[in-house]
Amino acid sequence: QVQLAESGGGLVQPGNSLRLSCPVSGHSFSSSTTLGWFRQPPGGDREFVAAMFRNTGRAYYADSVKGRFTISRDNAKNTVFLQMNSLKPEDTAVYYCALAQRAILSTVRLPTAYDYWGQGTQVTVSS
Repeated sequence: QVQLAESGGGLVQPGNSLRLSCPVSGHSFSSSTTLGWFRQPPGGDREFVAAMFRNTGRAYYADSVKGRFTISRDNAKNTVFLQMNSLKPEDTAVYYCALAQRAILSTVRLPTAYDYWGQGTQVTVSS
């Protein structure tokens, strides 16, 4: 009964910030656990945003969000975060958090590598 519950989305103007949160429950974390954020824009496909290896904290980002978004986690609270700064209209999407029980560097950007997904939270960036 692994559950991920994204929250923190909303409507913001370009240049503003949002912080997404995703607590994870029902999962026995291991050293290989990977936490990821994906997004699906209107009419588009699900795309990689950021990922982090829970154990080491090493993070990876899509080129489109580097320097603006930061993924982090609080292992004690079993929660992964996505801090989104300098938001742009093209960031508008439904954002999903995901968990992979085992992933390697070559697959952390692929949705198929993840075993569990949250319900999604809407982020709309518009003036």
